[in-house]
Amino acid sequence: MFPLQLLVLLFISTQRPDLRDGKRPREEEEEEDEDGRSAGRKDRKSSLRRGDLLQVPRTLFTHFGIYLGGDRVAHFIPDIMPVVSSDQCRIGRMVTDSRLLLGVLAKRGSVRVDSLEDFAFGAQIFVNTLDEVCSRPALQPEEVARRAEKLQGHVTYSLLWYNCEHYVMYCRYGTVMSYQTFQFCKTARKLLLSRRVAKVTVVLGLSLLLQLGALTSCSVTIAVLLPFLIWMAA
Repeated sequence: MFPLQLLVLLFISTQRPDLRDGKRPREEEEEEDEDGRSAGRKDRKSSLRRGDLLQVPRTLFTHFGIYLGGDRVAHFIPDIMPVVSSDQCRIGRMVTDSRLLLGVLAKRGSVRVDSLEDFAFGAQIFVNTLDEVCSRPALQPEEVARRAEKLQGHVTYSLLWYNCEHYVMYCRYGTVMSYQTFQFCKTARKLLLSRRVAKVTVVLGLSLLLQLGALTSCSVTIAVLLPFLIWMAA
């Protein structure tokens, strides 16, 4: 745990970007731009409805959440902060990309409610886009929001088996799945599970055994087993 804490400190020990180099908080900037950016955000908020499924692009993937109304978004997000600190004030702050990525590695996450601005993290928000690709009809908006609120709290995070998309899919459609995970596994299968990879693996394995002078019935069996499994899965 100690090395992980040192790694975290490299990311979270500095001040937030919007307060460095003399920059003012976003709230002050918005006050000076009431006819521009702030007005656009107000219009966006007014167009959202309780139970809407929101998605925003983040560092390496798309992040999802459920709009609860009143500028609040429930979302399942990985976060390293609860692992290294018990300060609820720090934990409750906006989850930055560094905190998020370290949370993925630590498999620690939580369903939390943040403001629309903190959820978006400066990115464009898309609304209910999964309605076009999911075969299941969306549940009633109030049921969607109720499910999202009920699941608040710490949950074990898994990038492939239970991530933010699994969470919103359950809330809005009553099914636990992730199109991002499906696409990732499909791509990985094309790259790793092919006949060419199987052939290269068996040649490299046997060549290594010859180089080391470790050709035995047991070692040859192990060297051939992995390529065989890749061949059968291709």
